[in-house]
Amino acid sequence: MICSLRQPGVGISGSDLVLNRRHATPLKSPLFLPSLSRGKAQRSLLSVERPLHLATLGVRKFRLVKSFESEKNHGMNDLIKCEAYEADRSEFEAANAPSEAAKKVKIGIYFATWWALNVVFNIYNKKVLNAYPYPWLTSTLSLACGSLMMLISWATRIAEAPKTDLEFWKSLLPVAVAHTIGHVAATVSMSKVAVSFTHIIKSGEPAFSVLVSRFILGETFPVPVYLSLIPIIGGCALAAVTELNFNMTGFMGAMISNLAFVFRNIFSKKGMKGKSVSGMNYYACLSILSLALLTPFAIAVEGPQMWAAGWQTAISQIGPQFIWWVAAQSVFYHLYNQVSYMSLDEISPLTFSIGNTMKRISVIVSSIIIFHTPVQPINGLGAAIAVLGTFLYSQAKQ
Repeated sequence: MICSLRQPGVGISGSDLVLNRRHATPLKSPLFLPSLSRGKAQRSLLSVERPLHLATLGVRKFRLVKSFESEKNHGMNDLIKCEAYEADRSEFEAANAPSEAAKKVKIGIYFATWWALNVVFNIYNKKVLNAYPYPWLTSTLSLACGSLMMLISWATRIAEAPKTDLEFWKSLLPVAVAHTIGHVAATVSMSKVAVSFTHIIKSGEPAFSVLVSRFILGETFPVPVYLSLIPIIGGCALAAVTELNFNMTGFMGAMISNLAFVFRNIFSKKGMKGKSVSGMNYYACLSILSLALLTPFAIAVEGPQMWAAGWQTAISQIGPQFIWWVAAQSVFYHLYNQVSYMSLDEISPLTFSIGNTMKRISVIVSSIIIFHTPVQPINGLGAAIAVLGTFLYSQAKQ
């Protein structure tokens, strides 16, 4: 019989593992471990940093004894003799190679799905906002659709319902507030400016993250992290100054969204400590709570009368196809966020930030192509510098 044991690199005292044939006190267990030392008990350390292969070499005859005295008089052989040898690390790594490869494939699929769903959402979201400029209602419908999808999944047991308590919802509340503000602000921005411009400004989120962490939370960062902010801020500023269809409301909406999502990430880290709800169900709970917070504000800011009048206008101009646009942007908003949270469960925050940077590139390029957004060379240069700075930031934080 041969088996493998993998243990962390810890020091184990030899005298704690060694049992001699003769003991001063009777043993309760009938199975004796083999002696690692045949002389005096010594305080030696056994380093277990590599896997250990244990092999059974033989089973000896033995006799039952009624007491410790009879054992002392008649003697007793070891029941099982075992020896161990340290395995080669390459042997262990080879065994784990398929699982690592499968994990990389899984993450790759998550990333590709995340980017594709995000591009589709932004396209339909911009189409809806061009024909129906009510970002508060549009934001509410996105959250409502996702919440309804998850409630049906839980009711039909397609997905396992999360086990939550009052403390979980309390810790989720600040996350939901920040998420709601960031979501509405980004939608307001896209209703006023091009999708590409909104995402160029939103690529400056790392700068907000560093500034908030430094001046509010008191965290410090290495010098390369601070240096990476220069191309981020400079690129965003250059892109904003050279934007042909610049709008202050759209610009401020993207900036507020950046700040709100930074606080959302901070609150998420604090609120998720020790919690079992994560990934898909965590975002579902976040959507439900954000929907409850956003609905009364959407009614107060825009209201049913404006929504009804705008709906009639959009249907008359676009036709029944407009209903599909609204449904598509709502469904794809939930799906891309859901996949992004599922990705975050599988990867490190650094890898996630790199993926988020690449996602913005795909959205910017695709929106320029689909909506024929006019871009000056200097404007494109600013966008490229900002995105490059975001990538350098993610590397500097490693």
